[in-house]
Amino acid sequence: MAKKRKKENSMPIKAIKAPQESRDSSSCFEGERLDFLLDKLQRSVELAKASKGQVPDKIWTKLHFAIGVNDVTRVLERMPVPDLNTNSKEDDKTTRVPCKSPVALQAVLLATDCNPKWLTKHVPVIAASRNVPVLALRDNKGSSLRLGQLVNVRTALAIGIKGRNSIINKTIEEVLLNSKTAEASLATVG
Repeated sequence: MAKKRKKENSMPIKAIKAPQESRDSSSCFEGERLDFLLDKLQRSVELAKASKGQVPDKIWTKLHFAIGVNDVTRVLERMPVPDLNTNSKEDDKTTRVPCKSPVALQAVLLATDCNPKWLTKHVPVIAASRNVPVLALRDNKGSSLRLGQLVNVRTALAIGIKGRNSIINKTIEEVLLNSKTAEASLATVG
């Protein structure tokens, strides 16, 4: 009889759990709340485009958004991981690799109607490690279609909003503050 052997080099795979901050930094938008968010973002995008000057649409969009799961992941991975030990003297002695991307993401809009789910499963984990809030969009009509309309593409599973100090960033900041106060009020009631 042949005995079954375990692979010698096989090691158990441990699941990477998102830090507690990721649960606090992600919000789910659906229904009327989603409609309000997308309408508000669409208006701010149109206002920002009106004041863009001579820059072509494609370049302007690339300057303000990271479009698609690959682009959002690339920008998130190039962002520096925030230091937890800022008072440590050892960190001052070590040399740090400069960040390839000087632009940080302010927030990530993520469509939840993705199939298969593993295509976007890593984005909230990476975003949580970089302290970037994730706004999950859940819609029966197809949140990826509605998210794509925001940046004039057919569909988009993820859109990262780059911190460029524009009217779009002010709108996202306002939405994030409103969602945090709404979650805080729900936590005190419940």
